[in-house]
Amino acid sequence: MKVSKLLAAVVFATSSAAPAASFAQETNVLRPTIPAGLQVPFLHGPPFGRHAGQAELASLERANEWLNSLPLTSTALRGKVVLIDFWTFTCINWLRTAPYVRAWAKKYKDHGLVVIGVHAPEFSFEKNVENVRWAVKEMRIDHPVAVDNEHAIWRAFRNNYWPALYFIDAQGRIRHHHFGEGSYEQAEMVIRTLLAEAGSSGFDREPVPVDARGIEAAADWRSLKSAENYVGHARA
Repeated sequence: MKVSKLLAAVVFATSSAAPAASFAQETNVLRPTIPAGLQVPFLHGPPFGRHAGQAELASLERANEWLNSLPLTSTALRGKVVLIDFWTFTCINWLRTAPYVRAWAKKYKDHGLVVIGVHAPEFSFEKNVENVRWAVKEMRIDHPVAVDNEHAIWRAFRNNYWPALYFIDAQGRIRHHHFGEGSYEQAEMVIRTLLAEAGSSGFDREPVPVDARGIEAAADWRSLKSAENYVGHARA
């Protein structure tokens, strides 16, 4: 997929020690984790019991606006496996995860998976819904996007990172999470496991093929001279 030079320029400009959002003093950008083998990661809790994640899902009703979808509620999502993807469009680390999330949304949509992008802005211009709408179109995001300008959903999930993935089972319980880049095959295994628990079958169990290019291509960590860690312009 080709991403415009304009988006690349915006990402580069905002990564150059711009001020952090007012709701957080520091934002850590996590380095990708390398999975030890291809085993399914630990899932929190058994596939039954109280709906521990309903409060988090209920916060979706506090979104400022929805793109690509009518507003989604915890009631409407009952019985679905849900993947929550916290992002902001100038985050280079999120951009590198985007092709995988898009691919999962497409592959498992008809098997009971609902992917919801939660756009939680870091900078003031990212609160402009038209800018978010432009980014959604530019990044070819077809799944629902909740605009979280007040960080109400962010706080309900007690989230601290971009990007962040929360895996929610068909009973509305958060069973797994992943912060930062990497571990894509493990993440897809979690999706398949939760879909199987919900009674879904018939999907290909091979990892979805992703050809990430340009700004979406993974960093070459072997040649990286310093860690990616954003601490705000005052401390850069």
